[in-house]
Amino acid sequence: MKLPPPLSFLPPLPSPPRLPRLPGPRLSSALVGATALELAVLAGHLITYPLGLTPERPESPEHPESRAGSAGSAGSAGSERPESPARTDRSENAPARPLALPVTGDPTAPAAAPPVVLLHGFIDNRSVFLVLRRALTRHGHRRTASLNYSPLTRDIRAAAALLGRQVEAVRARTGHDRVDIVGHSLGGLIARYYVQRLGGDRRVRTLVTLGTPHGGTAVAPGAGLHPIVRQMRGGSPVIEELRLPAPGCRTRFVSFWAELDQVMVPVETACVDHPDLDAVNVRVTGIGHLALPVHPAVAAAVREVLETPETGEADVPVTGATSAA
Repeated sequence: MKLPPPLSFLPPLPSPPRLPRLPGPRLSSALVGATALELAVLAGHLITYPLGLTPERPESPEHPESRAGSAGSAGSAGSERPESPARTDRSENAPARPLALPVTGDPTAPAAAPPVVLLHGFIDNRSVFLVLRRALTRHGHRRTASLNYSPLTRDIRAAAALLGRQVEAVRARTGHDRVDIVGHSLGGLIARYYVQRLGGDRRVRTLVTLGTPHGGTAVAPGAGLHPIVRQMRGGSPVIEELRLPAPGCRTRFVSFWAELDQVMVPVETACVDHPDLDAVNVRVTGIGHLALPVHPAVAAAVREVLETPETGEADVPVTGATSAA
């Protein structure tokens, strides 16, 4: 007698319900492209980094018609500004560099265009601004000066005081009453502290920041090792000082923030948010933190900002790269 197959009399079991697919981490093509660009920028910067370790060479003899206070009349410039930075090298945090900050560019630039001081980020140097200063000097005929602060600097306040002395040096050398400042990352935070807390708004017309943690960032590598990095974290005493009232601040702020910036967490921390400050935040798409000071579209937008009159400036349109926010 032929037996039926085992369990053939049992009804078929129902199929298990299909679970919904959970959303897993998915890298967008924009983030992949931005990360690749960041790596390329980092590799290129490692090559150019040694070029920024040495101080800038002093400029050629000053144009007699562009500046009244030339090297031969330094005494008169000193009498006009008796507090010219004669004690820069005495600061414990001052880098070993010449007292007078060299100013490069076209000495016949229009007198109405103030010089631009460039301030790099953490453990960096002036070489990061090779693209930006070329854009400023070639197209806008702007005179630029770069400040290297020591990587051993332990306090944003001390670095801001050093910046103030160097700004006075630039003013004395160029004859301009005010300057513009462009700061990348930590450099922008140092410049903001100088403007907002040390009276630098009397000297700075426009402050442009690139990927600066105005509200503090949760991503601070080595925060337990370096004091100045701890000051960049949200809730630090320095960040809280910058939240204090700043009535009558005369400096215009323009902050460029990249929506794919992996160093600014959250990314909106790179925006200036203060009721007393005249600030415009410019969103940059498609790039990350390291690319901000070297991207040609950003350099063009920064140049446009610095060429815009102080009154009425509200937007910096660059198609496909930046937008006002």
